[in-house]
Amino acid sequence: MTVEHTTRTLAQGRAAQELALRRTEFELAVQLGHVRTVPATTGGRRRVPQEEIDRLRAEPDFPGGLHDRVRTVGTAQAAELARISGDRFTRLARTGHFTPVSYYLNRYRAVVWLYLACEVRDAAARHRELLTGRMPDALRDLLRTGHDARPRAWRDRRLQLLVRQADGPWARAAAIASFLDPGQLAEVVADPYERTHLELLRPAPPPGHPQSAAARDIADRLLRAADPDEILSFRTRLTEALRQARAAAPAPRPEPAARPPATDIPVAASSAETGTPCTGRRVAPRRRTGLLARLGLRRTRAG
Repeated sequence: MTVEHTTRTLAQGRAAQELALRRTEFELAVQLGHVRTVPATTGGRRRVPQEEIDRLRAEPDFPGGLHDRVRTVGTAQAAELARISGDRFTRLARTGHFTPVSYYLNRYRAVVWLYLACEVRDAAARHRELLTGRMPDALRDLLRTGHDARPRAWRDRRLQLLVRQADGPWARAAAIASFLDPGQLAEVVADPYERTHLELLRPAPPPGHPQSAAARDIADRLLRAADPDEILSFRTRLTEALRQARAAAPAPRPEPAARPPATDIPVAASSAETGTPCTGRRVAPRRRTGLLARLGLRRTRAG
């Protein structure tokens, strides 16, 4: 929700320096809720209250504790933390036992998943029985089908982050709508003005979103729900979010077109009554030039 603030605030770049974090680490800390931000009074990027900086710097484990909470690792490092092979870690991640927090595309446009180091250690402790020996038959069968839980698990995680950061019910609905393709969105949101409003509130892509067309197409697919049951889940969530948003306030609509000013110039009668066109303009009477007029003229002259 929107937070009113009167204290001094810092730009995000300056706040990252104060907290001894790199830009990507700071953005992740904000997404995970470790660093609170507030809307800028003049619009633009959200800012960080000075009191939030003071709170974090006063923690006994600063800066190491904050850095450890946002430290990310790739598959190789994650496997070392879990004390298993990289291949086994990948299989366990594909079956949903390790959840990625972000990703990037390498030079071959392959998706490289990143994991929070602290979560890898915790998950490894929870699933000790899966770290050694033969994997359960159920997991082996799941892997044979090509199952990969990482994209969907990442989308679910991103949705939670976006909803937590959303300022108001329409922004929350826009966060959910961003995971549906335009066709699915049009089916759920029939009103074009509501769709336009959701598009204006659409969250920015995650940090590191590629700029080249080919790589951006791959990244965009990761942002969209893929499986039928996942699509249904997002549609259901969006329907409920829209109900709440509409109850709070309707989506903006253009003002109705103003009517033309009234005029005191008489409007010509319809053609059915006078034989003249209905143009809305004053029509001058026609001059009578028929036989009776000529006869009348002769009578006048004769008189």
